[in-house]
Amino acid sequence: MKRKLLSMLLVTALGVSLTACGGKATEKQAQKAPEANIENAEQVSSSDPAVELIFSNITTDAGENAGNLFCELANKYSGGSITIKHFPDNVLGDDKTVIEQTQIGDIDIAVSSTSPLVNVYPDYYVFDAPYLFLNREHARAALTSEAGKAIREGIKEAGTGLIGLAWWENGFRDITNNKIPVKIPQDIKGMKIRTMENDVHLAAFKALGANPTPMAFSELFTAMQQGTVDGQENPLAIIVGNKFYEVQKYVSQTEHIYVPFCVVMNEKKFNSLTENQQNAILKAMEEATQFQLKNNAELDEEALNVIKDGGSEIVELTNGEKAQWQEVMTEADIFTMVKDKMEHPEYLDQMLALGDEYK
Repeated sequence: MKRKLLSMLLVTALGVSLTACGGKATEKQAQKAPEANIENAEQVSSSDPAVELIFSNITTDAGENAGNLFCELANKYSGGSITIKHFPDNVLGDDKTVIEQTQIGDIDIAVSSTSPLVNVYPDYYVFDAPYLFLNREHARAALTSEAGKAIREGIKEAGTGLIGLAWWENGFRDITNNKIPVKIPQDIKGMKIRTMENDVHLAAFKALGANPTPMAFSELFTAMQQGTVDGQENPLAIIVGNKFYEVQKYVSQTEHIYVPFCVVMNEKKFNSLTENQQNAILKAMEEATQFQLKNNAELDEEALNVIKDGGSEIVELTNGEKAQWQEVMTEADIFTMVKDKMEHPEYLDQMLALGDEYK
């Protein structure tokens, strides 16, 4: 039944959203990803058997751009033996669906948030911890640290049927509101802030003195417009994509939670490839990842300009001000709450300790 459902999704997606790897980029894509040029990439000759892979990707511009690059590089580095059908914009289903389909092998490679993976691999809970990272440099260093590598590789060791190929970046969650420029924890005391239905996030905002209010995302714009809630928290891309700046006066770069994307592959499919093909996948993903991180940061800067042009005030926080929020998390035992959910709580401590270098 699942395979029949996926086949139907594939047929539909092919008709509306398939990005043909190696095909001509649209003008919009070319403007967003000028660096995604593989003309100088090394062509590898191959006598390996032809393989076609299905790649389910996320709904972000940086993710789609990097996905296009990955597909083209994998084809080139494999000497043409690997062809990848790229399905961006979550057209094959939400994160939970595509992870399940990747585990059973109907999808070969997928990009997902950490949320649907925590139940099969609890160490991903580390990314629910508010103020684990003080800035982007700290977060990226943590993901490439020994702890970050251990978490990425651990998904295979946990017997999930998946292997971790890379960390991509969604970004930091920021707070918007209609009352005051939020810079320190006391500023949101008593504010009604829409949050996700996540026990760690709810506990964190309660510790800050706010009134966290989970609600359906589809109701959020109207709720802020009518004053039902004072504000919300989301990455910049979500704030811009949903035009929250039209109904929110202040966008504070609190950067309280860093959200990575996990790029995973079906373990059996990876093992079925030749050594040359495996190396092509890994090399292509490494280069696509570097591009995705760079492109995501560029698009965040563009998002800030859109917000400013839309009339909202951007409120920047210093590392010292962020440290005050981090102190509240420590005193409220939020980090302990997260570690209690993990198989290897020491990973959180190791990532947190890296912050001293980025204050």
